[in-house]
Amino acid sequence: MNTWSGTWVAERLGVELAGDERLRGMLGLALRRNPKRAHLLVSNVLGKHVPQAPSVVYGHGVGLGRRVRELLGDAAAARAVVLGYAETATGLGHSVADGLGAAPYLHSTRRPVAGVAAAGGFEESHSHATSHLLLPEDPSLLAGDGPLVLVDDEFSTGNTVLNTVRDLHARYPRERYVVVALVDMRSAADAGRLEEFAREIGARIDLVTVASGTVRLPDGVLEKGQALVAEHETAAAPSGPFARFPAPLEGTQPPSGRITRVDLSWPARLPDGGRHGFTPAHRTALESALPAMADRIATALPADAHRVLVLGFEELMYAPLRLAAELERTTTAEVRYSTTTRSPVLAVDDPGYAIRTRLVFPAHDDPADGPGERYAYNVAGAGFDAVVAVVDSVADTPALHTPDGLLARLAEHTPHVLLAVVPSYAPAAPAGAQDAPERPVTMLPEPLRGPAFSSYAPEEVGWLLQDLSDVTLEAPTEEREEAIQSGGAHYAESLPVEYQPSEQYQQLFHNALDTSAARLAHAVGVVTETVLAERSPRPVLVSLARAGTPVGILMRRWAQHRHGLDLPHYAVSIVRGRGIDANALRWLAAHHDPRDVVFVDGWTGKGAITRELAQAVEEFEKAHGVSGFDPEIAVLADPGSCVRTYGTREDYLIPSACLNSTVSGLISRTVLRADLVGPDDYHGAKYYRELADSDLSVAFLDTVSARFDEVTEAACAEAKDLLAADRTPTWEGWAAVERISEEYGIHDVNLVKPGVGETTRVLLRRVPWKVLARAGAGSDLDHVRLLAEQRGVPVEEVPDLPYTCVGLIHPRYTRGATGADGTAVTL
Repeated sequence: MNTWSGTWVAERLGVELAGDERLRGMLGLALRRNPKRAHLLVSNVLGKHVPQAPSVVYGHGVGLGRRVRELLGDAAAARAVVLGYAETATGLGHSVADGLGAAPYLHSTRRPVAGVAAAGGFEESHSHATSHLLLPEDPSLLAGDGPLVLVDDEFSTGNTVLNTVRDLHARYPRERYVVVALVDMRSAADAGRLEEFAREIGARIDLVTVASGTVRLPDGVLEKGQALVAEHETAAAPSGPFARFPAPLEGTQPPSGRITRVDLSWPARLPDGGRHGFTPAHRTALESALPAMADRIATALPADAHRVLVLGFEELMYAPLRLAAELERTTTAEVRYSTTTRSPVLAVDDPGYAIRTRLVFPAHDDPADGPGERYAYNVAGAGFDAVVAVVDSVADTPALHTPDGLLARLAEHTPHVLLAVVPSYAPAAPAGAQDAPERPVTMLPEPLRGPAFSSYAPEEVGWLLQDLSDVTLEAPTEEREEAIQSGGAHYAESLPVEYQPSEQYQQLFHNALDTSAARLAHAVGVVTETVLAERSPRPVLVSLARAGTPVGILMRRWAQHRHGLDLPHYAVSIVRGRGIDANALRWLAAHHDPRDVVFVDGWTGKGAITRELAQAVEEFEKAHGVSGFDPEIAVLADPGSCVRTYGTREDYLIPSACLNSTVSGLISRTVLRADLVGPDDYHGAKYYRELADSDLSVAFLDTVSARFDEVTEAACAEAKDLLAADRTPTWEGWAAVERISEEYGIHDVNLVKPGVGETTRVLLRRVPWKVLARAGAGSDLDHVRLLAEQRGVPVEEVPDLPYTCVGLIHPRYTRGATGADGTAVTL
């Protein structure tokens, strides 16, 4: 016979559980670390503290919802609104709404959200964290006169429900309320209060539960419980604010460090839960997407994973529950579901106690009430072959990935940890956004990845491009230049013939890489540390294809090497005069918080790409009603002083500028041509598979990242100094380009390409006129001198040149030149 999981507390404190026969199967007992109440009723079917089959958890909620529908009748049920309580009942309330049918759902939250006004609030008197907020995206959600269904996991004193109804009834009076809970544990005195309150406000209040009973508490139970908690914690707890309790169990896995990120491809504009409201239309979209999302998780699970836990995150209960239920339905694994929690509970490894083990870790969602401990119960020692941690993007922070964070704690007790991040829903689109037709994001393809597209590993970068490898797009350089500058064609409608470097030139690349690898690694560290500290603790790196792509990969590698972060990284296209790829931005907004997106490029010249991107993002947000993208670019080198986020402002050779596709994953510059790229397509590019024997893309990355260890201390120190310094752009580069344009009689800044990288591009892909070199410039210009010699271009030394060198495009091709973005021309 199984021991009841309330026996330990009952024997020591004299607590009795009396009522329905089902009570002991549904509830166990534990001791709180709470000055207001000694005992905790631990639900076995809620999916919070005790891992349970997701079908059992979801089934209880749906079953309650169906009973509410029967109680109300179809007509009243069609007008009902369901309200759940944070944090324990958010998933239960959602499930009740599913069982009810067409009811919209909202749950209270302890997470304030900027820009969203509270439609109400109330206190939970016995809780350790009391303030509840109601933050519906649609203010009218609670303003109707249909039945309001309030859902909590247990109905103990009735105080929380009374506080809620009192607050809402004063704002939005209605005739009927239904209170739903798994268990009704009120005393006889508390039971009478609900009826009295209903008469007071002149409304009907019904109660629907699975089981009912009472908890009998002896005199002095609070003091005895507190003494018992103190005794056990003093005896067993290791030191440190986030130490595990109890100590690691015998036979548990050591830290494996194996954390695998799973891209759910969560549907665009689908809320992650009911914090801001969840409508029947949202429910339909979720139902449609669930099989594919669960399949992505199943594919990422190891083949020998027979016992799997899907672990939700505090208020994020419903999405993980539905994913777990779909895994349970479609796989042969034994799937269990539970979530992390704020609730501090004593853990005692005894079969007669409901909380056997406890994992302790720091809060990782920057909570409004400050940092503190968070917990996962009954996970350690439970024999899970894999744990799938599901969090929202607000909680996907460095604190989640630290050595004492949740993922590391889980890795101590299971050989496989998967991380799935659900985009945190951003409510309240700007006014007028509803007038813009919204293309279904399900039509937007997933990013292209290697080895099918590019020679980079699939996890290094996802290309938000379409593959045009089978289309002939190349044209001789002189023909392209004349067509572009005469106004007969746009530069993005064709590609230059891919430059095939000579053996001598390739050797220059290798020499340059050998001498600059440590300097590059240092700059990568500086810019990455700056981004993590200032822009986002969990950035989504978005490179401007293609020059930014190797830099984005190096920044991603630094974050992984230094901080254990597995940052998302994508490459998108931006085209002079035509802006950034709007479909790529829409995909990003659907899968990530735009506020976390950090655009990355290799270097600045005169800063034209910075201006182009700012204008393009502004136009995109106006057209599509999506806000939050920060157009400021993070670059490895900013010799033009055009941005605030950079690794260096020196103008030196970045070896990836020496070559074309063979140092950029074998990917061409991007293409935008009306007959190839429709309004619902990503911009295009080619994958030069035939150049695989000459590919140096991965070798370049490996050589630089191999120097991370030796530059870490210096790079972090410089980043710290920069964060405290004034980095306001001076736009010196733009002023210098204007001056050079006038001095050399060009009168078009678009034909002046400042910096080592841009000069290299002029020599490789345009029609160069001459190269200006700073007097005394050394080996950084060896490859420039060689290319200039091969093309018959003079190199003119100039004193006091603000850049190491400047490339001038031949003025013979200036008639009708359009656009002002020199740097974008040769992306």
